[in-house]
Amino acid sequence: MKQRIITGVVAGVLFLGLCVLGGFGYPALIMLMALVGFYEFAKMSTGAPFRAEAWIGYLAVAYLTFPWQVWDLDFPIPPQHAIWLSLLLLLCATVLTKNEINIKQASLLFLGAVYVGLGFYYIAISRETPDGHGLFWTFLLLLSIWGSDAGAYFTGKAFGKNKLWPAISPNKTIEGAVGGILIAVVIALGFSLAAPELLDPLRAMLIGLAASVVGQMGDLIQSAYKRVYGIKDSGSILPGHGGILDRCDSWLAVFPFVHILFLLPY
Repeated sequence: MKQRIITGVVAGVLFLGLCVLGGFGYPALIMLMALVGFYEFAKMSTGAPFRAEAWIGYLAVAYLTFPWQVWDLDFPIPPQHAIWLSLLLLLCATVLTKNEINIKQASLLFLGAVYVGLGFYYIAISRETPDGHGLFWTFLLLLSIWGSDAGAYFTGKAFGKNKLWPAISPNKTIEGAVGGILIAVVIALGFSLAAPELLDPLRAMLIGLAASVVGQMGDLIQSAYKRVYGIKDSGSILPGHGGILDRCDSWLAVFPFVHILFLLPY
C-alpha cells in the first residue's frame, strides 16, 4: 500500500504539473505514455512487442500523438489516412512474410494502435481546445473520471450487494456503478457552477454521465482482455499500480467519446 501511495502521488504530481504548465512537456509525456501503452498491448496480445510488424503500430501511435500543435503545425497527412496506411502496411506484411505474420497478429496490432493511439491523441488535444480553456476541460474530465472511480469503490464497499459483471470483474457492483455516476455528475456540475460561462448545467450532466458510464466500460474492457491472457496487470512501469493501460483504461474510452459527441469545444 505504501508503494502504491508513493507511486500515485509522484505520478499524479508529474502528470498534473506538466498539464498545468502546458507547452512541450505535457504532449511529450502523453506521447511517451502512448508508446509505453502500445508496448504493453503488443506484449500482452502477441508476446513479441519488438518484432518488425509491431513497429508499424509504434509509428502509427507516435504519429497520432506527436505534439504537432506545439509548433502550430497541422498533421502532414490527416489522422484517418495515417490509420488506413498502417492497416495497409500490416496487411502487406501478411503477404510479404507468407503468413509468418498472420492476419490475427496484424489485426491485434492494428486494434492496439487505434485504441491506444487515438485514445491518447484525444487526451492531448483536450488540453489545446480552440476556446483557450483546455486546462479547464482536461481537469473536468480527469476529475469526473477519478471521482467516478472513487465513488464506485466506496459506494460498492458500503452498499454493494448485486454484482455488475461478475464474469469480467467480480468485485464491481451495480450499487457501486450508480454511486460512481452520481459522484461524477456532481463533480461536473461543480465545474459548471465555477465557470457557468464555459459550461452550462445540462452539458455538465452529460459530461459527468459520459465520464462515469463510458469510463466504467473502459475499465471493464481492460479487465476483459486481461482475462483472455490470464494476467493481472498490463505492465509494471508504475509500482503498485501496474501499467499505463491499467491506469488509463477509462481515459482511453472517455476522452474520444466526449469529443465524438461534441461535448467539448472543437
